[in-house]
Amino acid sequence: MTHVSERSGAGSSQTGAGGDRQPWTTATGRPVRKRSASYLDAGVSIEAGDRAVELLKSKVKQTRRPEVMGDLGGFAGLFRLDTKKYKSPILASSTDGVGTKLVIAQQLDIHDTVGIDLVAMVVDDLVACGAEPLFLLDYIATGEVVPDRVAEIGAGIADGCRYAGCALLGGETAEHPGVLRPDEYDISATGVGVVEESGILSSERVEVGDVVIAMRASGLHSNGFSLVRHVLLGAGRMRLDVVIEDFGRQRTLGEELLTPTKIYAQDCLKLIAEAEVRVFAHVTGGGIPGNLVRVLPEHVDAVVNRATWKPQPIFDLVQSKGRIEAPEMEATFNMGVGMFAIVSAEDADRALATLTGRGVDAWQAGEIIEGTGNVQLVGQHTRG
Repeated sequence: MTHVSERSGAGSSQTGAGGDRQPWTTATGRPVRKRSASYLDAGVSIEAGDRAVELLKSKVKQTRRPEVMGDLGGFAGLFRLDTKKYKSPILASSTDGVGTKLVIAQQLDIHDTVGIDLVAMVVDDLVACGAEPLFLLDYIATGEVVPDRVAEIGAGIADGCRYAGCALLGGETAEHPGVLRPDEYDISATGVGVVEESGILSSERVEVGDVVIAMRASGLHSNGFSLVRHVLLGAGRMRLDVVIEDFGRQRTLGEELLTPTKIYAQDCLKLIAEAEVRVFAHVTGGGIPGNLVRVLPEHVDAVVNRATWKPQPIFDLVQSKGRIEAPEMEATFNMGVGMFAIVSAEDADRALATLTGRGVDAWQAGEIIEGTGNVQLVGQHTRG
């Protein structure tokens, strides 16, 4: 801990009773009362940070994998990569955050779900190339370390890691007084995965005649929340505690907005083992066209039929309240699809059966045709 004291010039210090060195004033030569500043005075509590770590330990242990070495508290997390399992292992990495969805969590004082969002954003990017998520490192920056609140955030991160099958290997909690308000925080994470070099999924695998399979999103996921907050809470003046009949089950707007992002990592890995998967497309910022196009080679197009699914009511609410044009909605939100898998036509039925067996709402949403590397959205979403 940094400790700053007033000190006199060289040679002017004196020893007082008990042998303690006493600072002197230059004017009178008399000792003055010692003044000091501590890290706590500056707004940083190391004790609170230590307490938050203690509260998290049991949750973190639940994410432990056999490859993890050591325990929490070291300067680095250690992970023994099983190189005998692979002929040519390739490490994959991804970094992301949750964005302004955190503002909703802070307004509602609910912090145990955004950690799941964080993990989803990272691990589902990793699995898109076929990589198995191995471990994740998190970072929490907050205006004031409130141990219970940090523990809630961390518990959500740990839950997400369990769902993804990866270890929460370590992280950092930083207190930023004067930069963030006491109740403000931001979170980010970096994940590392591994994939056999011959098993890397890429656009090079995609062929004409392949089938596009969609996996339903749990809601808005973690993208577009600046627009959501603007049209619903700003211009729309809606309250987070208002019950929206279309959401069902007496569900409030706040509950809907904080619905955790679906984590597809383990489902995708199982799908790779059971079917001929060409590539995955994780639908985040940029929506369906902006993310699906990233996995297409230049000689094909992906045709996606909107009529094969109905987006959740939250998308209708955002669009109607904000008077948002359809192209803007589709360029910003996932519109009800969180992940696409492009598979061989021969394995389409097997792929759907595998996902359905794992409880994933999935359907055939389109096909790959000859083209120029574009996404064609056709048809209209079903309603009612």
